[in-house]
Amino acid sequence: MSCFVYIIGSFKEDKLTTYVGWTNNIDERLIKHNSNKGAKSTKGRQWELIYYEECDSKSEALKREHQIKNDRKFRNYIKKEYSNAHP
Repeated sequence: MSCFVYIIGSFKEDKLTTYVGWTNNIDERLIKHNSNKGAKSTKGRQWELIYYEECDSKSEALKREHQIKNDRKFRNYIKKEYSNAHP
């Protein structure tokens, strides 16, 4: 079963906020985030998928999620690329 690690983003007053998670269905998970049924910290915003990676297993996805959450340099790079594409 394929799993995915993803980064979603939301702009509020020209500031991009991101959230990192994992799922086995990206489309369904994004719908949950945007209908306030996702993680508590994502409620009340409109989110867009800005990055994802496919993983071979849940354990691989969880490990990669942890790496991305702790890799500020990588997350800032993704944020910058997304912000440049959406002025």
